[in-house]
Order: sequence, then C-alpha cells, then structure tokens
Amino acid sequence: MAESPDPYSSYSSPLTSRYASTEMKYNFSPRKKFSTWRKLWLFLAKAEKDLGLEISDEQIQEMERNITNIDFELAAQEERKRRHDVMAHVHTFGQCCPKAAPIIHLGATSCYVGDNTVMVLTTVEKLDAMITAMAGFSNKFRITGQTYSRKVDVDVLSVLGSLGASIHKICTDIRLLANQKELEEPFEVDQIGSSAMPYKRNPMRSERCCSIARHVMVLVADAQQTAAVQWLERSLDDSANRRISIAEAFLAADTILNTLQNICAQVKTFGLENDLVDRIKASEYFLPIREKLDELLNPVTFVGRATPQVEGFLEKEVYPAIESYKLDLDASAQLTL
Repeated sequence: MAESPDPYSSYSSPLTSRYASTEMKYNFSPRKKFSTWRKLWLFLAKAEKDLGLEISDEQIQEMERNITNIDFELAAQEERKRRHDVMAHVHTFGQCCPKAAPIIHLGATSCYVGDNTVMVLTTVEKLDAMITAMAGFSNKFRITGQTYSRKVDVDVLSVLGSLGASIHKICTDIRLLANQKELEEPFEVDQIGSSAMPYKRNPMRSERCCSIARHVMVLVADAQQTAAVQWLERSLDDSANRRISIAEAFLAADTILNTLQNICAQVKTFGLENDLVDRIKASEYFLPIREKLDELLNPVTFVGRATPQVEGFLEKEVYPAIESYKLDLDASAQLTL
C-alpha cells in the first residue's frame, strides 16, 4: 500500500496526540533532537579549533547560523540511502553549511551526538572538558567506551517507574474513595460516557493515571534488558529500543503528573450534610448505648497517631523538599482530553 500524506491514515502515539504536554512533546521532537545534534557538532568544532585544528571562524559562524535550519525531507532521503541517521544529518547539515561541511563531526563517532543529546562526554581529556563546559554541564563520566553505560538509562527509568507506582497508588486510593462517595473528581458540564452516569461517575482522570502509570512502570524492564545485553563493548540492539522506551517513559510520566495535578487542584471533598449519626442517636435500637455514642464515634479513637505522624512528615520532609519549587506550586495543569 502506498504511503499516504493523510495524518489520519497512520499510527500516532496517544501520548503525543492526546495526553503529553506541549513542552515535553517538544523535548522529544525531531526539531529539538537534531538541533541539539547540531549544537554538539558546533561545540566539537569550537573545541577542536581552540586545540589547534585548522578550523576557521567563518566555518564556525556558518554552523551557528544554521543550527535550526533543518531540511527534514533531505535528511530522510539521506537516511534511506545511507541507512545511518547520524551520517544522514551530517550530510544534511553540510548542505546548508558548505564551507563547514569538511569539519562537521570531525573525529567523532555516531554516539557522540546520539548519546550526548542526553548527556555530554568524549574521550579526549581537554576536548572532553571544553565540550562539557560549552554544553552547560559541570560534571562528566570519567570512564566510558563508545557510549555511556546503559545502566544510566536503568537509573533514570527506575526513578520514573517509581513515580509511576506512587501515582498509581494515589489514584487507586482516589478511585476507592470516589466509590465510597468520600470525594469526587473534577467533572465537566458536557462530559458524557460511563464516567458521566449518575450511578457510576467513574473517576476517569484517576483511571487514566493508573492506566498510563502501568506503562511507565513496565518500561523500566526495557532499560534493564538493554543494559544486561551490552556484551563486551556494546551491542547495536540498544538504539531502536531506546528511541522508544526513553521518550515514552518521559512522555507518559509527564502525562500522569499533569493529570494528577489537575485532579488535586479540583477534587471535591465536601458533599451534602451527612445525618447518619443523628439517625443512629434517634433510633430506639441504639437506646442501650445512646449515652456512649459520642465517645464511641469520636474519630480520634480510630486514627491512632496518624495526626502527629502526618504533621511531622509534612514539617520535616515535605515542606523542605518543595521549598525550592514554591514559586511553581500555584501553576495549573490544563488537560486537552
């Protein structure tokens, strides 16, 4: 079947088409990725020039002017021809920087841009230090091969997976409390479907969080499997998996954080007046213990040390942890769906 230009005739990840924020989608967009590659090539050329290689100011300036001037169609054609995404973009960058073309990617491997789009490292000490500083990093990996250790991906995705587990737990509790009518999720006036049925009122946002959180949690296994099979130096079966798993993990984590923030900002915790205790006190059935009802129903007798524990946890751990983010705490999360 011929390829169709119609965007509705090909698959699009729901994370990008429905859920994730504009900012996170841009972070993993082709424009962000390949302009970052070009910045890294620029840093490399500047550092090599400072170390004495024959690279002119004119070549550097030409590269600087074309960081975002990316011909994506040409890059796709080059990749189909060369079967190598990095070399395809080297040639594409060279097309708009003809004077700089001979020195683009000079002395580097494809993993220089592939890995360093996430973090900066190289194997020549002076070049390493210079490029690390240009890219805004203060620390670097002391020992690397052609790539940084794929254990780094395990560490990063493990944090996101742990976040997913926490949000799943929070939203499961919200779903259970909603079932008991203890609280209610935000509800749109024009909302339809099972979540809008008065006798069901599914907490759809919390359900979405749980669903996508499971995806975040299982992606940790991708990073673990990739790190486990890197053989002596590395195996090239890592790249295709990482293109999917790392971006999906961040997009999914972004989605559930935004959705949870939206829930917490609008959740309803007060309903109609509950007269159950008054009914119990008025009932002849409870007459033998009526004088003891206030004592028996005192909430304090059911929560133990929960109140001082929570207050201590907030004061000693939560409030100090969020202090540096206090200017952002009033931000609202807008959901498109």
